[in-house]
Order: sequence, then structure tokens, then C-alpha cells
Amino acid sequence: MSETLYNGISLPDEWPPRDQSPATSQPMRVPYLQRPPDVIPIDGGRQLLVDDFLIEDSMMPRAFHRPVKHTGNPVLYPQTADECNEALPPTAIPKCGGVWYDERDRLFKMWYMASYLGAMAYAVSSDGIHWERPSLDVVPGTNLTLPRDVHPDSGTAWLDHEAADPAERFKMQIREPNSPEKGGNFGALMLTSPDGIHWNQRQRTGPMGDRSTMFYNPFRKVWVQSIRSGAPGRGRCRRYFEHPEFLASGNWQEGEPVFWTAADCMDLGRDARAELYNLDAVAYESLMVGFYQVLKGPPNHIGQRTGEPKLTELVLATSRDGFHWHRPDRRAFIGARREPGSWEYGYVESTGGIMLVVEDELWFYYSAYGGDPDRITDDWHTNGMYGNGAVGLARLRRDGFASLQGRFPGAGMTTRPLRFSGDRLFVNAGTVGTRLRVECLDEQRQAIPGYSLEDCEGFVGNSTRAEIRWKDGAGIGQLAGRAVRLRFQMDRGDLYSFWVSAHEDGRSGGYLAAGGPGFTEARHI
Repeated sequence: MSETLYNGISLPDEWPPRDQSPATSQPMRVPYLQRPPDVIPIDGGRQLLVDDFLIEDSMMPRAFHRPVKHTGNPVLYPQTADECNEALPPTAIPKCGGVWYDERDRLFKMWYMASYLGAMAYAVSSDGIHWERPSLDVVPGTNLTLPRDVHPDSGTAWLDHEAADPAERFKMQIREPNSPEKGGNFGALMLTSPDGIHWNQRQRTGPMGDRSTMFYNPFRKVWVQSIRSGAPGRGRCRRYFEHPEFLASGNWQEGEPVFWTAADCMDLGRDARAELYNLDAVAYESLMVGFYQVLKGPPNHIGQRTGEPKLTELVLATSRDGFHWHRPDRRAFIGARREPGSWEYGYVESTGGIMLVVEDELWFYYSAYGGDPDRITDDWHTNGMYGNGAVGLARLRRDGFASLQGRFPGAGMTTRPLRFSGDRLFVNAGTVGTRLRVECLDEQRQAIPGYSLEDCEGFVGNSTRAEIRWKDGAGIGQLAGRAVRLRFQMDRGDLYSFWVSAHEDGRSGGYLAAGGPGFTEARHI
């Protein structure tokens, strides 16, 4: 029997689907955009306008937006003895860890690699900008959270708000480096912890390649393994394995994970063909947000000769079923600065949790490498192409991945039929000297009495949370439970999202990615 999701999408009987072919380089087909539900429930968070899933008709073009990098970058860089190990390239990067906000002690927390392939370390911050390295008892006198004989290469650290066992509130997957003894395809460590500091090694996963990671999909309540693989003609790609239990998500045999996704004909390489280096994801509001880490070259042996990092950049992806990804904008969402002497010359990589919600912004922490042309070695473990890795921060307006733009008088957008249970309609929008108004339409696409454009008080200004009301201060609650189309009209400005809430403060019930100050749960409820 097929599964119907929170947003009305029906999954096929075979899940995960096995219809993705490594033989084609065409963009991934997204079934729910081709055949959206007849009526779409929207109680599960802010409704972002990143695709046409919600839209029936529009005269408002879509614009994609990219974050602004923090002027004080990098916010964390190699300083300690473990981060500047003389035998290894100096780095302090969370590509194998994560950045989360822990509401229990009101701290930003970071798990990161100290020296390239060195050890797993831990830092905390009260503001997300200034980071401290606490002295821990795991390796006394250091901020290491795992013994020095565990060498992280890839993986993910995750704060599990839904953990039934407090001893497993933090979860981690660590895939150690390739070696002549292990080869290039072996299991990763799966660990759990009550505090994110003291970790218990529980088991190993099935075989995987390097740069494999994991994430949790709370909409379907499954742990997803994002497994590095390869395919003829496609190079690096991803395979998929899921399970409701964290440890069981690692229990696969060779050949069980299904082919998932790869770089395609729309991804442009620079010094070589494009390949998919990694895919991380997290739940934000009503959908999954992912980063395709796209490799653009040059090949490894070129970087090793010069001590310069390869070029990988992060491309935005969104999904409403957790498997199929929509990527209409192939520009780098967070890119490298390919200039000599830049701290972020290459290897831009995402981290577990992807982003945090900080007031009216989304904060993205990312890894990047400056390289070291003076460190040329035959051993890739110690080569300068992996040197001087540090942590950057980029900021974006909340919900600000994409907006529908009013560019002329009368510009508007009409949704597909929607169903909701709240009584207050909110928008995230910025108007330009005009008023954003909303009309509610019945099944015959006629304005419902009392909810026409003329009845709407509308909104003028710039806000990530503005309530829309109609004459006499009426909310939208009278229409709850009905199939209703919403028509948004705005001559000039940007509409980023809308949602219906039962609360005066606009709480959406959506997911909050890696959390943020002021939030006490995984969802804004």
C-alpha cells in the first residue's frame, strides 16, 4: 500500500524507487511536480515558493536568492596543537560533523575535524560568531570528543530532538579515511551520545565510499544514508538507504542501497566534468532542503602537484518527498573564491544540520580550504591541497531561497486548491510602495464573499511574518477545512512564503533545521 505524506503526495508502492538510472545524464524527474495532489494540505509549516507545487497560475516570475557571506569570515580556523598537527595539513572544518543550536544550554555547538584526517573536536558559542574550545575529559587537556585513534574523513553529527532514549540524543556517523589495508569501500562507525561529548561506538554500517553522510527526514521519520558511489560516465554519485531506526539504517549489504542521484547535464564543470561529491539535507518548515556538493575539477593529481584544493561548490536543492530533488538554479548557492591567497579557494563543503534559524535569518556554516602550495607530498593524506581548512558563515533572509516577484501593475499568483485548519494567514514578503492583497477563491474560482481583493486590508512593508486580514479584521478561519485557492496580488515586491497558523505569533508548525535561539523543539509549535 502506498504512503500518503503530510502534503498530500502519494508515494509509489515500491519505496525507495528504483527507477533512477545512472545511464542518463538528464535532470532528475520530480513526480510530485508533474502530478500534484488535487488538494494540498498546508498545515505543516511555512509554504516556500521554491517550485510550482503550490501554484496553479502565476504572472509573477520566480527569482532565486543566495546568502551573503559574513564579513568576519572565517569564524573558526586552525589554532590549537591538534588543529595544526605538524604531520597533517592544518584544518578546522565541520564537513564530517555538524553545527547545531542546543536549546537545553542555549549554545551553538560544532563538531569538526582537527587537522586533515586528524581527530574529532568540539566547540561552542553563545552567539554563533565567537567560538570557544572547551577543555574536555575525553582526551584530557583538549577539546577532542573522540580518541585520537579515530580519524574522521566524512560523516555527520546530529542532534535528535525526537530521540526516545536520552542516552541517544546525539547521533554520529564517522567514515574513516581510505587506506591500503581497508581499501576504498568499507563501513563507517555509528555512535550515540547523551551530551555530544562522550560517545559510544555502537556498530559499523554496510560498505560505503568516502564522503558519505546521513540525515533524518522527520516528515517520514526515517534515517537516510547518503552513500558515495560511482557510475560509468557519471563519476561520483549517490546511493540511498533508509530505515526508521538509526542503527538499522546502517544495516545494508553490498548492492542493497538504490541508485539515487548524480550531477547531470545541467551541472557545469570548470576544469573537468561535473560530479556529485556529496548530498546533505535537513527539514526546514514544510520541505527538505539539500546541498548538492558539485565537483568541478581539476582531477586529484593536479591539485596534489600544486597544493591547491579542487573546486567544489554548494548548489541548492529542495524536495517534498525526501528522495526526488528539484534544482532549477544551478548557480553556486555558496561558492568558492577562486583567487590566489583566498581562505576559501576551494573544497566548499556543507555540514550536518546545514542551517540554523537565527531571528529573521538562516545561517549556513560551511567548510572551505585555502590550500598550501609549500606542502607538496606524494601522500594525499598530507598534501597541501587539503591544508588550511576553516569555517565560514553565510546569511540569508528566512525562507529566502526564492521569491515570486511583482513587476507590473496587477501581477498575481493563484495557488492550487489548499486545505488548512488554522485561522490566521501570514506572509513573508517585501512590498515596494504597493499593497500585497490576498483573495480566497471557491471551487469555481470565484471570490468567496468577504474574502475578495477589495475586502483585503493587505500588507505594505517588509516582514518575515506579516498577518493578512480582510475587512473588519476578519481572519481566514471561516474557511478552515474547505478546499480554497488563494490569489496573491502585488504590483511590485517579493513574496517568499505564506502559511496558515492557529497562533497570533504566527507559529507555523514547521521544522527548524538545526534549530536556533528562542526555539525549544524541532518544530515551531
